[in-house]
Amino acid sequence: MRFRPCIDIHGGSVKQIVGGTLRDGGSAKENFVSKMCGAYYGELYRSFGLTGGHIILLDPAGTPEYEADCEQARSALKAFEGGMQIGGGVNADNAARFLDMGASHVIVTSYVFRDGQVIADNLKRLVQAVGREHIVLDLSCRYRADRRSYYIVTDRWQRFTETEFSADTLAYFSEFCAELLVHAVDVEGRQAGIETAVASELGRFVFPSTYAGGISSFDDLDRLYELGRGRVDFTVGSALDIFGGDMPFEKVARYAEDRQ
Repeated sequence: MRFRPCIDIHGGSVKQIVGGTLRDGGSAKENFVSKMCGAYYGELYRSFGLTGGHIILLDPAGTPEYEADCEQARSALKAFEGGMQIGGGVNADNAARFLDMGASHVIVTSYVFRDGQVIADNLKRLVQAVGREHIVLDLSCRYRADRRSYYIVTDRWQRFTETEFSADTLAYFSEFCAELLVHAVDVEGRQAGIETAVASELGRFVFPSTYAGGISSFDDLDRLYELGRGRVDFTVGSALDIFGGDMPFEKVARYAEDRQ
């Protein structure tokens, strides 16, 4: 179990948002807007040796805001070259650009779906472009009450796919990547506790995986350790004191070290 820190960038600023409120027009409910740039957080994570964290570009690709996000990301990657992953608008055509910027991996979701269906050809194109060893697939999910199960969501977590979050899904996508990243979107940014069903599913699946969403206390981390059987890594965002929360960053970093 490792702590994987994050840098979420929206409107050219490092922020923490409520995940389910993000919209195509750029609006989102904000928990925290940092006065620090991406480089500050990249250097902080580097100083603690916290490799494998992720940078998420939250604005739509092709907009001025997205390019501003990229500039913040570039500064973070320069401060911690090879130490962080990056996602948001990544596809087979631009993935190498982000690796050249200094990312260790690219994180991809929407590119591998169209009209709610998996596009296997895009998965293969991505692997051909940068290699499976540089790919993280983000299988973030939300609960569908009408189907009584969790389903993968795309397009900044706004649209349900037809792919259920299940052991079969995890097994299929693991063939195309080095790691999985899963945001439990319904609790993302809400500090409402973890989604136990999502954490349990990840814990049963033996593959490098990171859980994000809802962690607000060390009790939540204990619960995730139990459900994840000690092998699921974690991200804490809004609850950290460096993002306006109550959980001391240094103590969270030590928690993971103690568990190891």
